[in-house]
Amino acid sequence: MMIDTLNNIEQLANMGSHFQKAIHFIKNTDLSQLESGKYPIDGENVFAVISEYETKGLEQGAWEAHRKYSDIQCIMVGQEKMGYCNVNEMVMKEDYNEENDIFFLEGQGDFFTVKEGMFAYFAPEDAHMPCISVNTPQNVKKLVVKVLIKE
Repeated sequence: MMIDTLNNIEQLANMGSHFQKAIHFIKNTDLSQLESGKYPIDGENVFAVISEYETKGLEQGAWEAHRKYSDIQCIMVGQEKMGYCNVNEMVMKEDYNEENDIFFLEGQGDFFTVKEGMFAYFAPEDAHMPCISVNTPQNVKKLVVKVLIKE
């Protein structure tokens, strides 16, 4: 797990060519012009998803993790809390959904605030709970770049 400003996203470049493609997309695309939806970067190896939503209370949040993809989550508008915990410290709540590369967990983790112009990186071993309100619900626009780690 990593959290930083987008100015420092190059830190991920040494993780391989898929990450370099993701960073190139983030740095060289006018993200403000993109509407909600899925955007291919390198087929199913690297792709972006833009979403707009209202943040929710902690009690409505869900711990999630992935097996095949890492997430680079970039806040474009607004701010939200995100939770983090290693998957080995949590209990499986639902079976793995291979089609959507997601499984849900239960447990406790640490939370931090991610603001506009920041990113959070989650590897497959990082359980995370996104979309949580900082104080009150607010509208957020987020870019999530999915980077294939395991085929």
